[in-house]
This record gives sequence, structure tokens and C-alpha cells, in this order.
Amino acid sequence: MMITTKGRNALKVMIDLARHEGEGFISLADIAERQHESLKYLESSAKQLSAAGLVLSARGKSGGYKLARGAQDYTVAEILLSGEGSLAPVSCLESGAAPCENAGRCMTLPLFKELDEVIMGFLNSKTLKDLVK
Repeated sequence: MMITTKGRNALKVMIDLARHEGEGFISLADIAERQHESLKYLESSAKQLSAAGLVLSARGKSGGYKLARGAQDYTVAEILLSGEGSLAPVSCLESGAAPCENAGRCMTLPLFKELDEVIMGFLNSKTLKDLVK
């Protein structure tokens, strides 16, 4: 498993929004400037976050994005999943994957299942609020 730019940018957007929670809608241009990231990359991340229901968006002069709920109510796992789609260490453990015909005799599957549980347990134990501290 490798966290790609999509996942990292999703986290950056969410951390920035959490740091400016209570200031209304925040423009992506402001976030891009503060995070030293490409506006184009952040636009893609913001769309994914919006589609996942993690942020609210508004158009217009005072538009932008803001958190849909409090920073303490987001896990790092759900934020990363909105950008990555999957965090499974092997394809047969991805959500919605077809059952593997070799699962019953696969000598590595127990290892990768345990790794997946450790990764997801860790990422689910961390909240957006933890990252803002």
C-alpha cells in the first residue's frame, strides 16, 4: 500500500479546513497558497471530498469549501479512502473485490489480512482533530 498524492492532498485540504473552521467557506486558492500545492490538484481532491460528503461547497464570490461536520468526527481512514478508493495491501482484500479462488490455500493471505487490520485500525484511531493539533 502506498498513499498517493490524491490521498495526501485530501488530508491537506481537510487539515486546512479544520484549522480555519468557523471562518465560513474557504477558497481552494487560499488553501493552495497556504499548502504550497497546485490549485488544479486540490480541485480534484475537493471534488472527491465533496462527492464523499466530507465537505460542503458553495459557489460564488464568497464560496469555497468547509467541513460538513466537526474535525473530531472524521477519521484519517475515511479521508484517505475518499482520495485513494482503497488502502488494502493486496488487491484481493479491496472492498468489492471478487472472491479469490486461491484464498483457501493462499499462504500469504493471513499475513495481508492482519496487515490490513493493523493499518485500518491505526487510521481509524486518528481523527482530523488529532492532525490539527
